[in-house]
Amino acid sequence: MTRTDLTRCDILVIGGGIAGAGAAYALAEEAEVILLEREAQCGYHATGRSAASFTENYGSAVVRRLAMASRAFLEAPPAGFAEHPLMRPRGMITIARDDQIEALGRELERAQHFVPEIRRIGREEAIARVPALRPDYVTDAIFEPDCRDIDVHGLHQGYLRGLKRRGGRIVNDAEVLAIQHRAWVWQVETRAGRLSAPRLVNAAGAWADEIARKAGIRPLGLTPRRRTVFTIDAPAGLAIDAWPMVTDVAETFYFKPDAGQLLVSPADAEPSAPTDAQAEDYEVALGVDRLQRATTIAVRRINRKWAGLRTFAADESPVAGEDPAARGFFWLAGQGGYGFKTAPALSGIIAALVLRRDLSEAIAARGLTAAELSPARFAAAAREGRFPA
Repeated sequence: MTRTDLTRCDILVIGGGIAGAGAAYALAEEAEVILLEREAQCGYHATGRSAASFTENYGSAVVRRLAMASRAFLEAPPAGFAEHPLMRPRGMITIARDDQIEALGRELERAQHFVPEIRRIGREEAIARVPALRPDYVTDAIFEPDCRDIDVHGLHQGYLRGLKRRGGRIVNDAEVLAIQHRAWVWQVETRAGRLSAPRLVNAAGAWADEIARKAGIRPLGLTPRRRTVFTIDAPAGLAIDAWPMVTDVAETFYFKPDAGQLLVSPADAEPSAPTDAQAEDYEVALGVDRLQRATTIAVRRINRKWAGLRTFAADESPVAGEDPAARGFFWLAGQGGYGFKTAPALSGIIAALVLRRDLSEAIAARGLTAAELSPARFAAAAREGRFPA
């Protein structure tokens, strides 16, 4: 695409990760959309490094309801959206030591409020499902039977292909240099040229606050946090394909089968500047130590390691909506590592808000409101002293 092609459209979406791709796909059904990505390919950063699982038992109450509202799309996407199912069964065990039993009880009570099927299974059943767990480490456990693996590539590419089929355009190598608002139109200068639209969606992930600053808009105080992941060989003599995902109730590590290997994370959340995140040796070693304390798995080598940034708002719930001080500037950020399992719902929500529509009945049925996702909630919270101004 040449510079002269990059002119005006109805809506500009900044950020080609799962949030921006989903938003652009949803919006392109009724509007002319251009999706801008700073890298040579969409999904290079957090999206391309995700080991996403579909669980309704993690995240804030808003995140959990967004996941529930996304389930129908993930289970049965539109015809032609994906070549293969977007989810497959996995299950998830949450384990607890002796000193964590009270925490496990609280987690079970909270979890069953959202997902009644979650149940206590105890040490014996947990070890029967994952024989590598140490009997002297695991005292009790709960099980979420309907946790699933998400095909992250299939979902992301489905959105991008669908965007193109609906007439939308994708512009890569389009790092945003400057943004101006003139005569009710957002003018965006990028390394690929200048574009303009009356409505702009900021879905730039870890860079969302930077995009706001370039537009002269007050940032939300989003915090990118690094998450480290690595893979190891499956333990000899054990068939791992049917193992559920395993996490501990304190959220200090997790592991699950991944293409014949084990994927492991120390569940780190170190604050970071927006950057091309890299795995730190210390975090990998921490993950190895925690895994070996909880299981009989001996880690002999690290096959692959990587890191990604999970970006959080102050209340750890996503932000979706129009900036209260800038008409036509919409935020879609702060998914906090839950972007894949919430993408269908958030895509529908942001499309409705940008197009000035009511939220769908399916979204409203989950108790979700525009107000609890709106960036305006932070100004109100600051006035009440709950978050910093």
